[in-house]
Amino acid sequence: MNILITGGTGLIGRAFIKQFDSHHYTVLSRSKVGASNKTTALPEQVTLIHSLDHLQNLDLFDAVINLAGEPIIDKRWSAKQKQVIRDSRWLLTQQLVTLFENSESPPSVFLNGSAIGVYGDRGAQDLTESFPVEVCDFPTQLCLGWEDIAQKASPHTRVVLLRTGIVLASSGGALAKMLLPFKCFLGGRIGHGEQYMSWIHYQDHIHAMQHVLLEKTISGAVNLVAPDAQKNSAFTKALAASLKRVAILPVPKKVMQVLLGESACLLLDSQKVVPEKLLDNGFRFKFNTLKLALDDLLSSSAS
Repeated sequence: MNILITGGTGLIGRAFIKQFDSHHYTVLSRSKVGASNKTTALPEQVTLIHSLDHLQNLDLFDAVINLAGEPIIDKRWSAKQKQVIRDSRWLLTQQLVTLFENSESPPSVFLNGSAIGVYGDRGAQDLTESFPVEVCDFPTQLCLGWEDIAQKASPHTRVVLLRTGIVLASSGGALAKMLLPFKCFLGGRIGHGEQYMSWIHYQDHIHAMQHVLLEKTISGAVNLVAPDAQKNSAFTKALAASLKRVAILPVPKKVMQVLLGESACLLLDSQKVVPEKLLDNGFRFKFNTLKLALDDLLSSSAS
């Protein structure tokens, strides 16, 4: 397939391109004009572009994967930063939708990023793709707005909304940020620890993307999470055990809120997400338990 991918230099984009190298990729990169594939960690055969402005339509592509967006937790959520986060997703997605509308032979599928933050704080409720969602905070507003824009392309293509959970990888992503404190015996539950964390091994994530890319019956929201959501307290114990450490230093809710401000909700909210659509459509998780995932990712890290 000839695929246009935005966010292709991020953790998931790079892994997908490396794993499924039979596709031809055109990657939109935010790197400075003139940056080489070497500096963006992409194979030499990948075509890099730095803007969509020169494209009149998407007729040359078989699929579009839209993963681009300002990192959501790297900076405090000031009003200005919230707008940066929204614009980095919404404006680019609208640009892609317009290109779909201008195409005589549009790509057959549009995979658009989203996140399980779309569900809000839901305690222990099982959250399948059919669970009703509504705006109640910034993450729900961000994700619903992003999904609504992407759905405007549905008259022209099959739209799949990738509601991604916490992606676990040995380098990069949430797990990499957790490792140092746990290795130093400084890890522990966050808040009361009863909030559910819905996670996915990065390999299952990219294989699920390939699955929905090729499975023409799948459209709409798809939960990209493993079928093994864990409470934060259980997650931290499992992570500590995989590192041969103990998790004895909890971080109180108020401390998280002081450190992170409003974005602390990303760590304190509870989302017990179920990958119903993937399971119903025959996708098999290689890492369907947290222990399997952590053992695979940390086998070379535990010391």
